Amino acid sequence: MNLNIHTNHEKSSTKVYCFFNNEDLELCGLEKHPRWDEISKKAKKLDFFAIEGKEETLCFQKVKQSDNKYRLLENFREIGSQLAAKLESQKVEEVALYNSFKKKKFDRALTEGLVLSLYQFDKYKSEKKENSLQKIALSNLNQEEVEELSALLEGVCHARDLVNEPQSYLTATQFAKDIQKLGVEAGFLVETWEKEMIEQMEMGGLLAVNKGSVEDPTFSILKHHPKEAVNKKPIVLVGKGIVYDTGGLSLKPTAKSMDFMKSDMGGAAAVVGAIYAIAKAKLPVYVIGLIPATDNRPSLDAYAPGDVITMMSKKTVEVLNTDAEGRLVLADALHYAKSLKPQEVLDAATLTGAAVASFGTEAICGMGNDENMLKQICKSGRKTYERVVPQPFWDEYAEGLKSSIADITNLGPREAGHITAGKFLENFVDYPWIHLDIAGPAFKHAKKNYQTVGGTGVGVRLFFDYLKDKV
Repeated sequence: MNLNIHTNHEKSSTKVYCFFNNEDLELCGLEKHPRWDEISKKAKKLDFFAIEGKEETLCFQKVKQSDNKYRLLENFREIGSQLAAKLESQKVEEVALYNSFKKKKFDRALTEGLVLSLYQFDKYKSEKKENSLQKIALSNLNQEEVEELSALLEGVCHARDLVNEPQSYLTATQFAKDIQKLGVEAGFLVETWEKEMIEQMEMGGLLAVNKGSVEDPTFSILKHHPKEAVNKKPIVLVGKGIVYDTGGLSLKPTAKSMDFMKSDMGGAAAVVGAIYAIAKAKLPVYVIGLIPATDNRPSLDAYAPGDVITMMSKKTVEVLNTDAEGRLVLADALHYAKSLKPQEVLDAATLTGAAVASFGTEAICGMGNDENMLKQICKSGRKTYERVVPQPFWDEYAEGLKSSIADITNLGPREAGHITAGKFLENFVDYPWIHLDIAGPAFKHAKKNYQTVGGTGVGVRLFFDYLKDKV
């Protein structure tokens, strides 16, 4: 992210004022402006207009009101996205943002929408188009708040970059190297296990999925442990890191269902982006990230339907479908998390098509064994508009995972598949835990406001808000 976000708003030649109505606009302190009458008249008729002067241009943007405070914040993000397009069309290089409401949360939401709309992934394009906008000045945030917001947005952009990288670049090994590089940049520690260590730890799920690949698996451990941390025990974030998913021998049915499967590590990207933001913003929380990474292919000695795997926990799993691989790598990571004696654990994964079939591309499916955690993550979901829908998590859903030859199967009935996937993971936890299935919103095929085509970075702002609330 090459944008400079700062607080010195007086020097900007382009200023944007957001308002709900004319009464709000009067609170911006422009009544003595020589063109106030013109401004006031246009504000009654237009949602957006500009007043050009010799030394500065004043832009005015009406924001749609809402009785729902969370929808209102999203209105500001969407307005930010619209402003991004308008400012770029005018090749504006520096802008100052004002609102008549003097509320910091509106400035933050507006900036989120503006900055994330300008995101580009042009690494592989021969002709690169640079954004005109280079500097954004905020009127209501202090320097510390601006730095925190910048760190968060950088975390989202890094997560998007990771998801958008093709598997020809982002192997499991390269993923681990990129995580290490981000650790140096943001100030968090990274330990990477290569295949030999994974074998020593007997991570049977991760090793089984990797059997069909020519690339070795990795297991990355990210740690942010400031001396002033508010929690003594770590909060652990686990991310599914399937860098590419063909479905294995249970090959996905069409090219269309496979052509964006570079995004199957969206959960891992969310964890990396969140810890990057948390570390760079210096949040006083002790957090550890776990990233099991591999691709899933049908070649070499690929694991097959009918195989029985012994997991790190020593539980045995009968494989009914090799395309239900994400839960296998997550299960080993969740079991390893026990050794960290965590305060609580949250995992994020593009885990099931059932989650998309049930709730489309807007919602994250949330479930787990701790009602208070689920309430808190849902609250953060509303604030960030990365909304979490709580799912029933009754024991009856686990009945479909019974195996005649092993402890459990890796696939339940077709119905409620996203819930049975969660019930599978439940076999490997003994701590407060929430599972987030982000399969729907993790990747977009068309731009929608500030969510650009490709990886959305969903989960980064959600985790950041959730953990910041603990400070």
